Amino acid sequence: MCLIIFSYKQHPYYRLIVASNRDEFYERPTQSLEFWKENPHILAGRDLKNKGAWIGVSKTGKIAFITNFRDSSPQKGNAPSRGRLVSDFLENKEPSVMYLDQLAASDDVYNPFNLVVGDFSDLLYYSNRGGGIQKLGPGLFGLSNHFMDTPWPKVETGKRNIQNLLSAGDFEVEEIFNILNDRSCSPDSMLPDTGIGIEGERMLSPLFVTSDIYGTRTSSVILIENNGNTGFYERTYVRDQNGSYFHSTKKKIFNLYAI
Repeated sequence: MCLIIFSYKQHPYYRLIVASNRDEFYERPTQSLEFWKENPHILAGRDLKNKGAWIGVSKTGKIAFITNFRDSSPQKGNAPSRGRLVSDFLENKEPSVMYLDQLAASDDVYNPFNLVVGDFSDLLYYSNRGGGIQKLGPGLFGLSNHFMDTPWPKVETGKRNIQNLLSAGDFEVEEIFNILNDRSCSPDSMLPDTGIGIEGERMLSPLFVTSDIYGTRTSSVILIENNGNTGFYERTYVRDQNGSYFHSTKKKIFNLYAI
């Protein structure tokens, strides 16, 4: 996943509002949003190659989401899947702090990542590129493929548009999907240099990424009310041979604290 904008403890009605785009190679097999058969308290999409996830929630009150950290350092060819960090957290009963403490002791086996995990009491951010475990307070946050709130153009645009939407009062889920569907590129002068060349930076600069082989596969919106009532909305995109995009939407409504 390459973009997550989330509002935490800012809204009078929602404890947490999450808007995210997952970018991936089109050929990578993926299961869309479902309660998992072997763990029916977990609601998430799934990477069928490594059985990990990019964003998910649990009826036990947990939430987790992850992005890769993009820089010029060489990737470990035999590293375990970073998506397993999301599914492992949702599957176990450990509190957020304990899970991240244990992860921090052995995080060098993974390629670079950003991970946000939460439970009844806390929302925490951790990157194995440094900075330690950070407890997040109320605020609006943006996370792409660098540290939290790194002012990449897509992060700044996403935060600004989500903030404007929330400030206007009542909003519709479709309005958040419209923000996530922004395909406008940023000027070259504003792009970061993460070691992939200017063409790569241009391709990845929109909120919604498109190319011949790689792009935004899924948009997700999660709305968690103060009483635990939760709406999880997922829009899955399929690109045909002519380059046209088609989407389907799933919606799951439940109580986050049902167990």
